[in-house]
Amino acid sequence: MTDFVAVARWDELEEGKLLGVEIDGEPVCLAKINGVIYACNGECTHIGGRLYEGELEGSVLTCPVHGAQFDLRTGKVLRGPARQDLVLYPVRVEEGLIKVALPPE
Repeated sequence: MTDFVAVARWDELEEGKLLGVEIDGEPVCLAKINGVIYACNGECTHIGGRLYEGELEGSVLTCPVHGAQFDLRTGKVLRGPARQDLVLYPVRVEEGLIKVALPPE
């Protein structure tokens, strides 16, 4: 069974914004897009830029280091230099808390 961990309050994450959190030492990037919370690995798959410091336009996340772009709804690379898609994590919102589950190791 996957354990969901509370990482932030719903009201901490504004619509169209990014928030960096950490789960068991792993950086995670949260985004709120059209009222839906998405969670992905917090570092770019290219060379590890902090994605939560990037830019979000619609569902497109741009890495602040080399400009790689990803669709946060699917994790797919839209523009290089990254070649590897993002890992998306399951998200639940319960009692005003955003909860994320990392995959088992």
